[in-house]
Amino acid sequence: MPSPLFADRPAPQLPAHDAVDALIHRTRRLRGDVDAVRRDAVVFDEDDPQLRWQRALCELAVQHLDSLDQHLGQLRAGLPDRHADDAPRAAGAPDDPRAGSLLNRVGSAEWNLLTDESSWSEELYEIFGRPPGSTPLSLDDLPSVLLPEDQPVLTAMVTGCLVDGRPMDGEFRIVRPDGRTRTLHMTGEPVLDAEGCTASMWAVLRDVSELRRSEQAVSRNRASVRREEHIERTEHRMAVELQEAVLPPWRGSLRLPSQGPGALDIAAHYLPSESSGLIGGDWYDAMELPDGRTLLTVGDLTGHGIPATSAMAMMLGALRGMAVAGIEPGALMGHLNQVLEASVQPALGSALCCRFDPGTSILSWAQAGHPAPLLFRHGSGRLLPPPDGMLLGAASNVVFEQDEVRLHPGDVLVLHTDGLTRRGDRGAGPEALFALAPRFADARTAQECVRSVVEEFGGAGRLDDACVLVARIGA
Repeated sequence: MPSPLFADRPAPQLPAHDAVDALIHRTRRLRGDVDAVRRDAVVFDEDDPQLRWQRALCELAVQHLDSLDQHLGQLRAGLPDRHADDAPRAAGAPDDPRAGSLLNRVGSAEWNLLTDESSWSEELYEIFGRPPGSTPLSLDDLPSVLLPEDQPVLTAMVTGCLVDGRPMDGEFRIVRPDGRTRTLHMTGEPVLDAEGCTASMWAVLRDVSELRRSEQAVSRNRASVRREEHIERTEHRMAVELQEAVLPPWRGSLRLPSQGPGALDIAAHYLPSESSGLIGGDWYDAMELPDGRTLLTVGDLTGHGIPATSAMAMMLGALRGMAVAGIEPGALMGHLNQVLEASVQPALGSALCCRFDPGTSILSWAQAGHPAPLLFRHGSGRLLPPPDGMLLGAASNVVFEQDEVRLHPGDVLVLHTDGLTRRGDRGAGPEALFALAPRFADARTAQECVRSVVEEFGGAGRLDDACVLVARIGA
């Protein structure tokens, strides 16, 4: 049977071996680099869809490079010899070096319309899982090994090629004798005789099963990443809405009590982390109590997202209620510890609770594993010595001590969560806050003091969110 290479067309000239060898070398080197990236990604978090998607992309890239290597190898070797000896090898003889290799993923076939003869390459027998030398499948028999839903695809391709003279290019799935399903990509064209009539049909069939599986894995993981991103955006929006609903409604400055001498000028600010998606359990609050005293508090719960903000809402609500009921800061911390222990989602937290009496200028306060307040007076600052207290939720039956300090007119009291001055961040440590003492001394309002803190600590590089509350003691 004449080869399509000789059907009224000159035989193509193979590219120079040196050029093809150079391409093969570059392909294999790139394949090795991609495979190294893939091996580095072997140990990863199976629950992270982003990493699963990245690994699937590496797998797909390796598959494409293997396929390119295979095609370049065939280009270098030229057309396989159709008249090679098909006799079986003797037992113990070395295997064909191509057996089981990537070369077996591509085979060729020719169906002669004049003689009803079919000719398959050895590789095509391997792809279809048929014994070498057995009768090739005719065009009439070929659909019988396809999945029923793919048979119309093959029929349309063959009809278009033989009747309309169109080249073939499509995919279908076959079921091998061993029961395995393979996906084949088929390209081909009609071979014309001297009179321009279709004499035979020539095709190349490529097993693309691994490629399609890799592409499907990439698609599945991309969809998983998009779902996770959608969930994260939704949860972030809900966490922000919950945080905004729970934190004090006042913005700017607040005067407490609203009338009388010794009132506090109060301002506060929430500073998000560098990754704005990390909405944590930080809070701040200030409110006038029924007895005329003022509550000042900041705190932070472990975790991020809806669990942290919902727990923060619970804790802040409990704190407000107990403060209104007249419970002293030390005892209040103990009750908060019990509330956190009894919560459905146990967590750890730190908190600072202060109560200021404008009549005596006494600040009573307690802390639970939280940074102590900073007191600024006459252009310098210092940390208030903290009374004993440990993290909320860390242990049961904890006693939290309470301390007192007298404040003077013009003093500036700074309360903050640890995300503001956590060491390892830019400008970390209380020292950075102490450096603001001259600016606090010149400030006329608490809002100006807060603005100085935001200018110093509100830039890029923050690892965690934070709250800061400034209270300036009036005359």
